[in-house]
Amino acid sequence: MITGPTASGKSALAVSLAEKLETEIISADSRQIYQGIPIVTAVPTKEERNGIPHHLLEILPLDAYYSAVKFQEDTDRIIQNIFREKNTVIVCGGSMLYIDALLSGIDELPTVPDTIRNNLMLQWKENGDKWLIEQLKEKDPDYYNKVDLKNLKRVFHAIEISITAGQPYSSLLTKENRKSEMRQLPFEVIKICLNGSRDQLFNRINQRVIKMIETGLEEEARSVYHLRHLNSLNTVGLKEMFAWFDGTMTKEEAISRIQKNTRVYAKKQMTWHKRDENLRYLDFDEGIMKNRDKVLGLLV
Repeated sequence: MITGPTASGKSALAVSLAEKLETEIISADSRQIYQGIPIVTAVPTKEERNGIPHHLLEILPLDAYYSAVKFQEDTDRIIQNIFREKNTVIVCGGSMLYIDALLSGIDELPTVPDTIRNNLMLQWKENGDKWLIEQLKEKDPDYYNKVDLKNLKRVFHAIEISITAGQPYSSLLTKENRKSEMRQLPFEVIKICLNGSRDQLFNRINQRVIKMIETGLEEEARSVYHLRHLNSLNTVGLKEMFAWFDGTMTKEEAISRIQKNTRVYAKKQMTWHKRDENLRYLDFDEGIMKNRDKVLGLLV
């Protein structure tokens, strides 16, 4: 498992390792799974993948629903298939809930009927974000007080589960304080986290945003602007572009805000990593080859 904050070089390290180990990579990224937004989600290009098979990249339309539960199910199946021929699998990504779902397991939650999900989605579209947040406050005040209310996907999920179960979503959670524990898996797991100088990381983030602009982020955002109500597009990079298109900020302000919000997201990722006692840290400043060799040394 290779994780780390955004722009820390996870994908490049994973490809380098996969080449040496002659294996495949599974993406653990909640946005790269969608089609049509490869620039803003930093999907590795064909050249960057260097012929290495990648799984769970750009497989879903933007209006599809996906969850950590589905990720765990899909990844379990893919890992089993790869292990039929290979001795190692690389899972790479920065979506912390997905990684926890795979390695620590998640709570058994009721399956949400399409009627409940579609009805809630329709009401959200008609009444707006503030209405959705108020619904969470009403149905699960405990979760309302601790969830990131800007993460509307998580807010929506808590509400639909609360409606389906007939009780607060938070009352169904039991694994919240067991993030460092792993579920029983039929293979050994080595968890690598890329980290380094915060100033250097923030500089890498700023430069990545500039590169996104240069490689067509504006055109990509305009191509999905008419779908901006979809949850899959509620992500850093697109929200700011949409605000520019709406006239609420200038292009320069949008770019600066993307850089700032990406740095904030990276801080949240690093805070999450601190909870996991099983992570082995590598400094991204030491370079791909040196870090690759360090990981290979752990496999001996």
